[in-house]
Amino acid sequence: MLLWLLRGAFVALLVGMAAISVGFFVESEQPSHMILVPLAILAIGGLILFTDLREKQKQITTLSAVYFGLLLGLLLGWLFSMAVVPILENTFPGKPQMVLLGRVLLTVLCCYVTISTFLQTKDEFRFIIPYVEFSKQVKGGRPLVLDTSVIIDGRIADVCDTRLIDTKLIVPRFVLQELQAIADSSDKLKRNRGRRGLDVLKRLQTNPKLELQMHDANVPELRTGERIRVDERLVILAKALNARVVTNDFNLNKIAQLQGVDVINLNELANALKTVALPGEYMIVRVVKAGDQIGQGVGYLDDGTMVVIEQGRALIGQEVSIVVTSVLQTPAGRMIFGRPDQRTSGSHTPYPAPGATTPSNPGDSKGGSSPHEPLKGGDPGKT
Repeated sequence: MLLWLLRGAFVALLVGMAAISVGFFVESEQPSHMILVPLAILAIGGLILFTDLREKQKQITTLSAVYFGLLLGLLLGWLFSMAVVPILENTFPGKPQMVLLGRVLLTVLCCYVTISTFLQTKDEFRFIIPYVEFSKQVKGGRPLVLDTSVIIDGRIADVCDTRLIDTKLIVPRFVLQELQAIADSSDKLKRNRGRRGLDVLKRLQTNPKLELQMHDANVPELRTGERIRVDERLVILAKALNARVVTNDFNLNKIAQLQGVDVINLNELANALKTVALPGEYMIVRVVKAGDQIGQGVGYLDDGTMVVIEQGRALIGQEVSIVVTSVLQTPAGRMIFGRPDQRTSGSHTPYPAPGATTPSNPGDSKGGSSPHEPLKGGDPGKT
């Protein structure tokens, strides 16, 4: 709100200055300037306002680079122009306009060189005080550098929507170029993956809950001129920025850890957030296919966790209540093992453990012919 009030005051000031200039030139009887000067004032002010509205995410380092570059350029331009004034006067005798033009041109050149240099080095220095490095106070933890694989995966956008991440996300320019190369691939599958990655980046960029920066990766460690693989460049950039790498690549994870760079593996994060099941718990699973072993059936939870059901092959296509026997955590994810819950069929006891025998029931004509057949009885809740 305060920003819009400031912009409104700026527009009112521009209009007032234009009106004052019109009145001044009317009184001085200079009609040629009566229109040009107000238009110039409004045009310059409008350009500044348009730039302010268009560049919504401004950085203090960029503004400081322009400010100090302009100051240093004016100082150097003034010093150099004082030195070349005698040369210009001897070259153009009796032509003060040419001398003035030479001085202005030299000052403009100095300003351009200094501002351009400061802008190219703004990521290496903080410009609150020229070329003095300060530790940046960032909200949350250290920034996160996104890998190509995690961008194409797309789950990072969903994680950011939950506001779990409150740090700055950095996408290096070479990662963006790799995504563009994948999107332009002749292979249809690669092309779709690349376009998906670009869509995810656009979604992250338009998310008002986080800050996304496209980084040029212009750090001294990457200026060797040698062709370095994208994974190695990511690790070098993260180390230079004191950032963490977000990836799904197992090999990049190991390389970064060997070089002392912290890594967030999105697959490990997803596995950590999956449903926790303890032995003895009950759950309902739909058996969708046969397992690798004889008699096994396989189902999946809503989060994709695989559930292996002993004696579940005959139940394919049905929703069955199972009792969890064990949980196995693997690098690829979590697997749950269980057996059909025999309480629903009136058993006094859960399904017996492997190798256990059940005494036969004399009153049952079927007896205990199978060591895995449960006893027939009433409702376990009444025992």
